[in-house]
Amino acid sequence: MRKMLAAVSRVLGVAQKPASRVLVASRNFANDATFEIKKCDLHRLEEGPPVTTVLTREDGLKYYRMMQTVRRMELKADQLYKQKIIRGFCHLCDGQEACCVGLEAGINPTDHLITAYRAHGFTFTRGLSVREILAELTGRRGGCAKGKGGSMHMYAKNFYGGNGIVGAQVPLGAGIALACKYNGKDEVCLTLYGDGAANQGQIFEAYNMAALWKLPCIFICENNRYGMGTSVERAAASTDYYKRGDFIPGLRVDGMDILCVREATRFAAAYCRSGKGPILMELQTYRYHGHSMSDPGVSYRTREEIQEVRSKSDPIMLLKDRMVNSNLASVEELKEIDVEVRKEIEDAAQFATADPEPPLEELGYHIYSSDPPFEVRGANQWIKFKSIS
Repeated sequence: MRKMLAAVSRVLGVAQKPASRVLVASRNFANDATFEIKKCDLHRLEEGPPVTTVLTREDGLKYYRMMQTVRRMELKADQLYKQKIIRGFCHLCDGQEACCVGLEAGINPTDHLITAYRAHGFTFTRGLSVREILAELTGRRGGCAKGKGGSMHMYAKNFYGGNGIVGAQVPLGAGIALACKYNGKDEVCLTLYGDGAANQGQIFEAYNMAALWKLPCIFICENNRYGMGTSVERAAASTDYYKRGDFIPGLRVDGMDILCVREATRFAAAYCRSGKGPILMELQTYRYHGHSMSDPGVSYRTREEIQEVRSKSDPIMLLKDRMVNSNLASVEELKEIDVEVRKEIEDAAQFATADPEPPLEELGYHIYSSDPPFEVRGANQWIKFKSIS
């Protein structure tokens, strides 16, 4: 009977769909579901984000695809690095996907974001393609910075990197927030840094100025429990990073739960937009890889610790379980997304290894965004490079 139907379909020109897609299409899913989320710890706040939230099927599928894309992209970067196709610094964020996807879900595209050098996930959630990101990692012309930025220096609209100096992006983030206020725009700036940077003096100077001028700045500490190879307990006298602003209100958030991150970000953004000034968020998260590709990640923590986090708190697993158990999606549907994501990553990797490198004569290009061409001195006074915006 099945063969007969297939033959009739071919005669009539009807496209054959995979059986799994037919099953997914015919199943009645819920449009949304309500979930309880972990209560945030608060500092100088009488009320915090809600402890329940609604997740629509559309948003759930979108978040799942984005987190899987970031995860697979980072694993591909790991592979390309070990093949010596990617060189230099490379800091991966697998395990922390709920942070970059959840933060983006809680703000507007017109809002601003600046972060440190573990930036691949944020580059993707701010709107750039996997192809542009991987090509930048391999130093090719099709990269988002034309192959001249690499892992730590990627940029997009309203995304200011990717910054290589520990903690240096925090004063810059306060400056972006100042521009938002000066221009009278209803926009906020998310300024991210890690627990390893949290003891930097410049961060506290930025806190002070932001509070004095009531800047719409959300200071966000991504606490993944280790600054390079040093645990937070060995590095900081106080590990309550959300209280570090002292006079600035703060909240501590489960950074492994995308819904917690989304709701906390919405709360913090609304606080800033109301003119109350800055707010501080601590996202409690975890990275599966070492600090960078030169760090195996198991000399200062055990493999058992990493595996326990994977099995109990993985952000993709948590979202998947919620969606399946609440009839927002089926296991088969999510597996289809996994297959599509893997293909997208493989196609992007093919491009990133085949695309040409930028020629030497373009070394001085793009120093300024809109200036007339000028000459840049090379390694000695007789070598000149032309700079074109």
